[in-house]
Amino acid sequence: LFGFVPHNIELYKLALIHKSASLVLEDGRQINNERLEYLGDAVIEAVTSDYLYIEFPDRDEGFMTKLRSKIVSRQSLNAIARQIGLDRYVILDGSSNTLAQKHIFGDAFEAMMGAIYLDQGYNFVNRLLINRIYYRHLALDELTESETDYKSRLIEWCQKKHHAILFQTGHDRNAAPRCTRFCAKVLIDGIEVGHGVGDSKKEAEQRASFSVSQVMDDEACALLLDRVDKLSS
Repeated sequence: LFGFVPHNIELYKLALIHKSASLVLEDGRQINNERLEYLGDAVIEAVTSDYLYIEFPDRDEGFMTKLRSKIVSRQSLNAIARQIGLDRYVILDGSSNTLAQKHIFGDAFEAMMGAIYLDQGYNFVNRLLINRIYYRHLALDELTESETDYKSRLIEWCQKKHHAILFQTGHDRNAAPRCTRFCAKVLIDGIEVGHGVGDSKKEAEQRASFSVSQVMDDEACALLLDRVDKLSS
């Protein structure tokens, strides 16, 4: 997958063990890839920060922070893991609940980067991630042009226009049994202007914010709120 021979193969075996298929030691401890995932997450973020700092010498901190968030998101890493074929080697219990979880393979990708860091060092994983993986599997131009953080954009707009914004988020009562889903509503100045459903609170709030952007542009939203202000005054 990565074009090199490992020093310590056990690290890579461990990186592929999802928590659902944990090995249990005699003392009761469970062995899986979560610790390597934690380490790999930090390594990927550090390498990506280096990459963007060099790639975009004229862009500010805000731009690089948003772009880094898109690159290291679970959705993005999950897609990369599938593209390179890592998903074929992840060890899990195969139950419907496990398979229903999103981003399992992105988590394994993070764990693999943690294993490579421990086995080969930071400079090696830096070159591998940038020159081999990002170069082949990351559409940087598309990520640069796309806007995915709709919640932050909406909050920034409300702050700029001096409007109060509130997200009301809770479990989706219409979800199927044993299916954890969340429903979010966006209220601006007490008026519900959008809603969304997702597998996490964050996803539900992003979709709710996206629904606002689809229905109303900045000018239309401002016009509506101005009319409400006049009615209430």
